[in-house]
Amino acid sequence: MMKPLWKPTEERVKRSQILKFMEYVNTQYNKEFDSYNQLYEWSVTDIENFWKSVSEFTKIKYIKRGHSIVENLDSFAPETNWFEGYSLNFAQNLLKRRDQHEAIIYVKENGSIQKITYADLYLKVNSLVEVLRSLGVKPGERLVGYLPNSPETIIAMLATTALGGTWASCGAELGAQATIDRLGQIEPKVLFTCEDYLYKGKKFDLRKKAEVVAKSIPSIETTIIKTGMPLKTGQLLWEYNLTEQELMFTEVPFEHPLFIMFSSGTTGKPKCLTQGTGGVLINHLKELMIHTDLTESDKLMYLTSPSWMMWNWQATALAIGTTIVLFDGNPLYPDWKTVFNLIDRLGVTVFGCSATYILTLKNMGLSPKSTFDLSSLKEISQTGSALSEEGFEYVYSEIKSDLHFNSISGGTDINGCFAIGSPIIPVYSGELQSRGLGMKVKAYDENANPVYDQEGELVCELPTPSMPIYFWNDPDNQKYFNAYFNYFTQKRVWRHGDYILIDSKTGGVIFFGRSDSVLKPSGVRIGTAEIYNIVENLSEIEDSLAIGQSYKNDQRILLFVKLNPSFSLTEELKNKIKKELKIRASPRHVPAIILETPDIPYTFSGKKVESAVTNIINGKPVTNRGALRNPESLDWFSNLSIE
Repeated sequence: MMKPLWKPTEERVKRSQILKFMEYVNTQYNKEFDSYNQLYEWSVTDIENFWKSVSEFTKIKYIKRGHSIVENLDSFAPETNWFEGYSLNFAQNLLKRRDQHEAIIYVKENGSIQKITYADLYLKVNSLVEVLRSLGVKPGERLVGYLPNSPETIIAMLATTALGGTWASCGAELGAQATIDRLGQIEPKVLFTCEDYLYKGKKFDLRKKAEVVAKSIPSIETTIIKTGMPLKTGQLLWEYNLTEQELMFTEVPFEHPLFIMFSSGTTGKPKCLTQGTGGVLINHLKELMIHTDLTESDKLMYLTSPSWMMWNWQATALAIGTTIVLFDGNPLYPDWKTVFNLIDRLGVTVFGCSATYILTLKNMGLSPKSTFDLSSLKEISQTGSALSEEGFEYVYSEIKSDLHFNSISGGTDINGCFAIGSPIIPVYSGELQSRGLGMKVKAYDENANPVYDQEGELVCELPTPSMPIYFWNDPDNQKYFNAYFNYFTQKRVWRHGDYILIDSKTGGVIFFGRSDSVLKPSGVRIGTAEIYNIVENLSEIEDSLAIGQSYKNDQRILLFVKLNPSFSLTEELKNKIKKELKIRASPRHVPAIILETPDIPYTFSGKKVESAVTNIINGKPVTNRGALRNPESLDWFSNLSIE
């Protein structure tokens, strides 16, 4: 077994939330668990008592308690029913605290900081609720945001869910058409937006894009806008008329639609994933409290956007009493020190980012620990895409040696994680520490057999509460079934679309990329992350993209590389890349062709888009360029001629 990069101290283990949860389970169910693996195995065998214990341990506030925890467990959503007869309100759970403790710290790219206490947050939500009541908003109606990562986005979501409404949001960075493609499908009644936002030192006009969205979606009756400009017909000024009147929360069933999330839309119109109130809440609290070890004394800052599920995930930390730090802008503007200055200045304890952010720092040769104190920082959470072993090692060697590096992976689909960390077990290079509690995750070979220590398809063999209750506008659930359940015909399991390996010795999980982008030269399956982890560790390479091209009744690998400044793609560099892949991976990993590209396409959540480039190279259409953060990057590939 390889040497761990980090082991928690006895004191860290002793004060962890997961140990307290384990002790709670031992007491309630007469168990003697003393390891994560024991707790995990129980969580995926005694499903009913596990989720009941999470609900009790995290102190979810119910308005009414029901008669069962789960029904139809042998099936999957939408047939499976969770917490039948239970009712609650999502916003009420996030607004339990109403004191002077800081709820939100809002940091703009220009350095301005706004602080909102839990008492202030409650009053502002209450004020906005009264506005929505006057507009006749009813439970189940969709209200949507087209906003940056600001307090108003959180407040609008809380006001919506306080009334039993269903929330969906798009970040300000999305174009108008991409926003229409998403929000237009769910027929929203109210649109929340603002005048402008900052990014890389520039002010961008959001109002014009929002007006296009409002005009293009006939169901939008009112736009509530944070602005100093004159209003137009159908617009209301976003203002707070604070009142001491008690906020009356609308009671909704456990599986009442809370969020509508959107798939990336890189292969077609985005799917509308509808998720239940209690399912999202209980799963988030499990991950935030038990896996991430958040308490009310923590400050959580995740680099995210309202377009990404990590925004929803971070917002739920309010239910714990945690302070959430909203960063609005480019984390590398005006330079790389921006985020680390904030960590020290604000006392951030848990910092979340993407693999791309970490690799950018690494490739720039930076050592944050040499410049900053970082004494408050106890954990870094990383997601978005697979991080290489070198990326893991960089965190410990150049950022901080004594912290919990919590690499996580799941999806928008479940608004949570299939694999995640635990603060009581070691961190091994390149591995996510564990499968999440309650997530019966396996790696399947092509014959639907579970495999260990070899690559396979990520499946979840049992339903979990935060899986979608349905897809919007999918009355016969055919889209839902096709998305997850039609791949393995031998048995009904959730096939997520990731290519993974489960380490039988450590219990860790290694991710190799999306299985729909797995390369198959001569029938050998290769995860694209295997190539990226080697190529992007070279000093000459800033970024890369590997795809499979149909060629002579087989498939060959094409590798596109974006070079760091002052380097060029010489034959010497090509040979170096091929040699590294051959030695560190296998001859099958060596690309047939290596080409230099000016840019690599990414989604707004920071994931490489192999599918769009694969379609272009293989003569197929790209259906939704608006789903990309940098759609212009595809132009170069479209004009490329490869023999």
